[in-house]
Amino acid sequence: MSEKPLKILTVVGARPQFIKAAMVSQAILQHNEADKLPHIIEEITHTGQHYDENMSQVFFGEMGIPEPVVNLNIGGSSHGEMTGRMLLALEKESLDRQPDWVLVYGDTNSTLAGALAAAKLHLPVAHVEAGLRSFNKQMPEEINRVLTDHVSDILFCPTKNAVENLKNEGIMKGVHHVGDVMYDAAIAFGKIAREQSNILLQLNLTPKEYYLATVHRAENTNRRERLSGILQGLNQLGKERPVVLPLHPRTKKQLDVYNLTPLCSNLHLIDPVSFLDMIRLEQEARVILTDSGGVQKEAYFHGVPCVTLRDETEWVETVERGWNRLAGADPEKIAAATDAVPVGRFDEYGDGHASAKIVARLVADLRCPRSTWTGNRAVYDGAQEEEERDQ
Repeated sequence: MSEKPLKILTVVGARPQFIKAAMVSQAILQHNEADKLPHIIEEITHTGQHYDENMSQVFFGEMGIPEPVVNLNIGGSSHGEMTGRMLLALEKESLDRQPDWVLVYGDTNSTLAGALAAAKLHLPVAHVEAGLRSFNKQMPEEINRVLTDHVSDILFCPTKNAVENLKNEGIMKGVHHVGDVMYDAAIAFGKIAREQSNILLQLNLTPKEYYLATVHRAENTNRRERLSGILQGLNQLGKERPVVLPLHPRTKKQLDVYNLTPLCSNLHLIDPVSFLDMIRLEQEARVILTDSGGVQKEAYFHGVPCVTLRDETEWVETVERGWNRLAGADPEKIAAATDAVPVGRFDEYGDGHASAKIVARLVADLRCPRSTWTGNRAVYDGAQEEEERDQ
């Protein structure tokens, strides 16, 4: 194996990506500390998609993620504008840094922009959390993940269902079932959160005697009737026991736009919390109610029943085992869904070593220098581009 360093450009921009990237960054550090060849250089680009301090910068400190080499500060605009600006900026970053891999996570606008920028420059793309499908193309996340999978060279799948989804779309090359890096994180940070977080004391909460809710997806926050229905359901639950709702910046804004604050009379609205505090809240909640894909899984990892505030989920395994119930935005379904009785545990999400498997595969699958890489695409060549324009 060549001793030339392997350079990875990691693209992140939102809370779930920070968590996943933290685990892979740790696996890269362990690879380097073990003096394995090639040495890996990771350069993290933060798109700025999440710009709130508690949803972005504090995560890097708490999780030990290397500081980004650049923060593009692109966020707070429409999907098209945000993705376009990211694409332009990430193309420049990719050209300047010439990585061996561009590593993207999940299903955000940052994911799609990073993958497209790399693909158009003929740089190899690796997608962590590939193959997930909600089969609802009204969700911008579904568009992002499908397009990203179809331009990726290595696809790291968290579940067997994800592998099957890709196979059904004709994607079989470069597909690897490695398990879920979020499970790695649950194991690594669960104990730390118990030891370091005092959020329950701060909020005067009794373990297993409160509900934890999160609402942020555009399909819910950008439609008044759905956001209203969700708040009505949560508010009804708030008559039984405390409902803690950390407000995503988008959700907070839409409460004012739609004048829905009166529907929150029984809710404990708080600012976004840090990573460790969020884990602690999840660990001790009676039930978690969320429209977040990542929080659904975190609920299962911590052994807490979940109610999903959507009409479908990518994590069908949790529904099949009774750990997760779909309630959509129906107030009555939301209020009634908290009596779920889960059935057993399962090991669908791997063995807690997904991150190490990802790093090992990135090393193994790049067997020659990027100038002669022979994967799904040839390497970017400016002269080749000039030649194509002249034809």
